[in-house]
Amino acid sequence: MFEDRKDAGIKLGKSLKKYQGEHPIIIGIPRGGIETAFYVAEELHAELVPVISKKLGYPLNPEFAIGALAEDGSLYLSPWVNSEISSLELEEIKNKALEEIKRRVQLLRKGEPIPQLNDRTVIVVDDGIATGSTLFTTLELCKKQHPKKLIVAAPISGREAELQLKKMADEVLILEIPEDFRAVSQGYQRFSNLTDEETLGFLRKHEKVISSH
Repeated sequence: MFEDRKDAGIKLGKSLKKYQGEHPIIIGIPRGGIETAFYVAEELHAELVPVISKKLGYPLNPEFAIGALAEDGSLYLSPWVNSEISSLELEEIKNKALEEIKRRVQLLRKGEPIPQLNDRTVIVVDDGIATGSTLFTTLELCKKQHPKKLIVAAPISGREAELQLKKMADEVLILEIPEDFRAVSQGYQRFSNLTDEETLGFLRKHEKVISSH
């Protein structure tokens, strides 16, 4: 159990210390993953970059994830989606997600492209893994750039998502895998959704830390 994302991020960073000498690039998944990634980046004195992917919601119940879309168009869909949703509906859902992705790229990265990842050690950080869909698409985006090493790190996850991630990354570091995992929030004493402004705050703080080194 973690006190909050700061506690989780610091513990995660300490567990990743062996990569510090490789000058890794830390990729945070907005919004909550950015706070966790901020503390990982601080521990490793590493570069922090937000990469945007958006959960795709089921038309009749948008909270229910059917997959996710990353900013470069990388797509992950739940295996049953094609039998349940028409291609027209899917296009509509993707287009809506793309609008939100563009807005967040503009907001969190000022519209700048992602730095080159080829031949770099890349550590993708989230505050916890539920369905894993946004993480899966982010990993696809990273893999297309041929990093030297691709690592996934999160404080808490379910067993199923962890097994899936092991097929997609060179290493998966999860600090806690509860038997009765239901939601990311169960790993935290304090867990609230971050606003855009709070997310931006961590990115600005990181810029100041980097420029002062």
